[in-house]
This record gives sequence, structure tokens and C-alpha cells, in this order.
Amino acid sequence: MDRYNKITEKNPREIVLLKAFPCIWGKCSFCDYIDDNSNDEDEMNKLNEEVLKNITGELGVLEVINSGSCFEIPKGSLEIIKNIVAEKNIHTLWFESHWCYKNRLQEMKDFFGKNVKVKFKIGVETFDNEFRNGYLNKCAKFDSYEEVRKYFESPCLMVGIKGQTREMIKRDIEIVENYFERGTVNVFVNNTTDVKRDDELVKWYCDTYRYLDENPNIEVLYNNTDFGVGD
Repeated sequence: MDRYNKITEKNPREIVLLKAFPCIWGKCSFCDYIDDNSNDEDEMNKLNEEVLKNITGELGVLEVINSGSCFEIPKGSLEIIKNIVAEKNIHTLWFESHWCYKNRLQEMKDFFGKNVKVKFKIGVETFDNEFRNGYLNKCAKFDSYEEVRKYFESPCLMVGIKGQTREMIKRDIEIVENYFERGTVNVFVNNTTDVKRDDELVKWYCDTYRYLDENPNIEVLYNNTDFGVGD
């Protein structure tokens, strides 16, 4: 599995995929990424240390992802990241977190100190409450994008799922385009779960929103590994 990459086009940064403890929720109906989680802290820290050795700091920005939230990354691995950020003069650090950790984000900012901007992505998937929590079983219970914006700089959307509608996608894209600093759109790819891709909806999305490929603030993943990490 690829766990390090350097992104040089949109939003240049280094990105690492680390191993971490199991996702606090782990029940999203569409997700099988949690298979990368572990309970062996020593093994995780050893692997993560090898991955983190690749970081050069040349772009000044580092994104750290794992199959869950940043609060599940072992403390030993976070200490290594903290040291590398200081040594390599990294000024901006991106993490991802589940909604349930929203009141702990400041803890992570405090851990890395005032000289580093710590920013957060969140897997919203959609701002349609019923589809997000009822079908996708996301357990992210907010009523509006304004609530999300209080805590997170960058929502991640998912498009092209059977049961999703064009109207949902239109609204989601409009929100991310107009009200957030950054955003990611994940085009759904079939995996081992029972949630299925809607190819007709994907085609409509690609025809309608191809212009987002040129938007400097929105990254579109047509495959799960488009950031150069994962399997």
C-alpha cells in the first residue's frame, strides 16, 4: 500500500496515510476503509515512523490521513509528526475528523502549538440530513452547513450513490463552492459494502461539474487513490 505522496498541482502538499486505532464510529454503510485500522500500538508507531521519514517539508504543508479520525492516531506517531513539523518548518497541517470530535479540535491545535496552522477536513458526504444519517449511517447530526463551518475548513462530499438525487448533489456542490475554504468531491466507487454506485448519476455529475477540475479550491477524486495513497 502506498502511504506517502507529494501533490504538486492543486493545493501543493505532502500527504501521508497512517495506521491508527479503530474508527470511533466505524458503522458507515459505505465504508470498508476501516480494515486498515489496528490495536497494536507498537506496530502502528513503527510503520508510521517509516512512512513519516519520507517527509521533506519542501512544500510547507502536510496532510495526515488515516482510516478514521486524527484523534485515533497513536500518541507516539503524533509526537513524531510534531517533531517533523518543527524540524522541516512546516507551517500548515491538515487532519480529518469525524463530527463527534468537533469539540476536541482545539486540543489538536494546542498540541502542535501556535506556530503551526492546524486545519480540519470532515467527511460530510452530503448536507442532506436524511441521506447522510438515514442511509449512509454517518452519525453526523448537524442541521446546517453553518454548524459545520464553525469547526471545519473543508468538507468532503460523496457523489454517484444509488438513492442520491441530482438535487442533493447540486445543493452540496453549491454549499462547498460558496461557503468553505476548501472541499473534496469523492466520486463513489463500488467496494465490499452493499452501497452501490449509480453510473447514470456519475455520468451526469461528470458532464455537469467537469469545471470543478479547474477550481483551485476543490479537489475531485474519481478513484479512491487519486491522492496517490491507499490501495
